Amino acid sequence: MPIIEGTTVNTKHGTVRTDYILFVASGAFHTSKPSDLIPEFQGRFPIRVELDDLTEDDFYSILTEPKNAITKQYKALLETEAISIEFVDDGLKEIAKTAHNLNERIENIGARRLYTVVERVLEDISYEAPDVDESKILINREYVLSKIKDIAADEDLSSFIL
Repeated sequence: MPIIEGTTVNTKHGTVRTDYILFVASGAFHTSKPSDLIPEFQGRFPIRVELDDLTEDDFYSILTEPKNAITKQYKALLETEAISIEFVDDGLKEIAKTAHNLNERIENIGARRLYTVVERVLEDISYEAPDVDESKILINREYVLSKIKDIAADEDLSSFIL
């Protein structure tokens, strides 16, 4: 209760005042109505918002729009090894589609799924970067499918890997 109430909490990094920290109980009470909670919690969580699942377009936007999108991070990381990767639009759409489908089939973990899919697509390039002969690699739909099609199709395996 003290963390929710807004007090000073001692941590290993020193004291932290929780007066102005926004607490999100994401999913903690998703099956409850506010009236189901004890009065102490009813007052602590005055705003309740229900979120919609991410769509394929949302995933695509997450891959392309943010300043520090994971695709841009991988591009910069591989440039340190003198490898230039270019994400083609159909490749990004296939990554977004795969992440969306996996979220629907296995477990909806939101945008975190993008990280695992992109990581799987670029795994070989990342580990073999010093030995790769090509200096420019296109990440298009065919490339994405060649790296994840078998794993994504096997529901048992994809639940552990993707």
